[in-house]
Amino acid sequence: MREGQYAAEVDVELIETGDGGSPYLSLDDVNKLDDIRDALRRGDVKAASRLGRVFTLARASA
Repeated sequence: MREGQYAAEVDVELIETGDGGSPYLSLDDVNKLDDIRDALRRGDVKAASRLGRVFTLARASA
């Protein structure tokens, strides 16, 4: 997930049901993604780091 100057790697479990609409995410995983996005928007890297691996994005210099 990318939000502003940050990127986060978040572990989620994909749920396969065998129908045409899968895979799905659990409600817990969806809430975790929302929480980490909200934390990154606030600039709260510490809170976001509790939910996933957070990276600061930097522009490559030419």
